[in-house]
Amino acid sequence: MSTHVPTQRYFHLHLVSDATGETLIAVGRAAAAQYKHTHAIEHIHSLVRTQPMVEQAIAEIEESPGIVLYTLVDTKLSALLENGCRSLSVPCVSVLEPVLGAFQSYLGTRSTGRIGAQYVLNADYFRRMDALNFTLEHDDGQNFEGLDKADVILVGVSRTSKTPTAIYLANRGIKAANFPLVQGAPIPDELTAAKNPLIVGLIASPDRIVQIRQHRVLTMKSDELTGSYVDRKMVSEEVNWSRRLCARQGWPVIDVTRRSIEETAAAIVALYAARKAE
Repeated sequence: MSTHVPTQRYFHLHLVSDATGETLIAVGRAAAAQYKHTHAIEHIHSLVRTQPMVEQAIAEIEESPGIVLYTLVDTKLSALLENGCRSLSVPCVSVLEPVLGAFQSYLGTRSTGRIGAQYVLNADYFRRMDALNFTLEHDDGQNFEGLDKADVILVGVSRTSKTPTAIYLANRGIKAANFPLVQGAPIPDELTAAKNPLIVGLIASPDRIVQIRQHRVLTMKSDELTGSYVDRKMVSEEVNWSRRLCARQGWPVIDVTRRSIEETAAAIVALYAARKAE
């Protein structure tokens, strides 16, 4: 008996913003992720701040009709976009309007209408940029200088999401270094001697790691990453070895097999906050 596999559906998603569009991208992707067999073709219209730019966006929406999400502070531009979408019979949603309405109702005052207000260059912005620079300089064990200045160090065997998790933490203002664990290779003294950072081990199921590694091999089209690198038994030994190492060192371990990057980062932030509170 054959098993029916749902076909993948595609739709156009237009994101119209008077700033960088990061807020819209996050909202749009979070919503699209709830529909398993659909895929959004994103059209990002950023820094839309004049009538001609709105008209250009409407023209592109007409060429590729789909869902329109927008964050436009200027009410005239918002009205122009909504009217244009209405004439094209496509849904057009203001992402911030209901949120601002709730704020206004509770605070009893209107918003200031500042474009890109969330990107003001304040102390928090520079803290995040400093953390991001630190994380990039200490990615994949490439730099041991100043390692003790890290807030968090992530360790784990290859393909356990160390780098993307570290970058996500850096965007939260946390200086996160990461170091690859290689079975049979010595652990550097700089890592074991680090007293300031919280060191966290990341592990995943052997099946998950093999799947990711096989995809990498295909992507790189290289014969150098075959053999033990994607061998299920060898990978299982790697994972067990890394788990034992973390236990000996007293490093907490997080299984990332079924966790998103955001969920892994949230667990690390909780560990970091608990450590600081001690």
